[in-house]
Amino acid sequence: MSGTRPAGPLETALRVLFAVVLGVFFINLFAAMATVVVNSFAQTWFGGWWPSGFTTRWYGYADSQFAMVDVLRFTIVVTLAVAVLACLMGVPAAYVLARAQFRGKRVLLALYLLPMLMPPLTYGIPLASQLYRTQLAATLPGVILINLVPALPFVILVMTPFIEQLDPNVERAARTLGASPLQVFRRVLFPLLVPGILTAALLVVVRTMGMFELTFLVSGADTQTLVVALYTALFGAGIRPAQAVDALAVVYMLTTLTMLVVALRFVSPTQMVFRVRE
Repeated sequence: MSGTRPAGPLETALRVLFAVVLGVFFINLFAAMATVVVNSFAQTWFGGWWPSGFTTRWYGYADSQFAMVDVLRFTIVVTLAVAVLACLMGVPAAYVLARAQFRGKRVLLALYLLPMLMPPLTYGIPLASQLYRTQLAATLPGVILINLVPALPFVILVMTPFIEQLDPNVERAARTLGASPLQVFRRVLFPLLVPGILTAALLVVVRTMGMFELTFLVSGADTQTLVVALYTALFGAGIRPAQAVDALAVVYMLTTLTMLVVALRFVSPTQMVFRVRE
């Protein structure tokens, strides 16, 4: 006799409602994305269900008018630099927070996480003012620095519970066997941290790709990421073909999806779920 009870009318209705809402959401999402993709190849599309013809010239137009290739290259450099720097600084900080016990630990953790809890503009505007005073605004280091502010706490938030679940006895055993601190890190600790580091780097890359407010505050004509260039193309002065703007949007979507796919080749989705240490 099965131990599962049949679903009641209310539970069945809730399941159906959830499936309908979820289906409508994904249909709308797919329809919006498909419309942008189709319009980016359309010659003209007015008052009909389908464009009158297709062309790829809008991508060339977007490259010539919006410097699409240069913007894409700059976006990749910024996202990778932010991910690497955030991991280099965030992993040691997370290790200390996970392993050490000291007075003021909760206060320090709260200060680390403050940029994630506050709206970006509340600290982004004063930080951008300082970058303009030091002439770092509208430069590659300035864009990297302002995106690093929320990325570093994000790495700490991801890595701290990941390190807490690692058994510290493994490190103690390596030291007992005569391993130096460098050998413990290189041969014992680092291999265990690689899944967490890759996961944190993946999330930082995706987060930085979509970080508009902070990047917009310090970006210049030659230091725009894709999301800022897309906003400028859509709302900037002048009249631009909608197909060219949609072509830039397609490049932005494909870049984000490509980074996700490449990262997921190295990181299993199950590694993004951390168990809580008992």
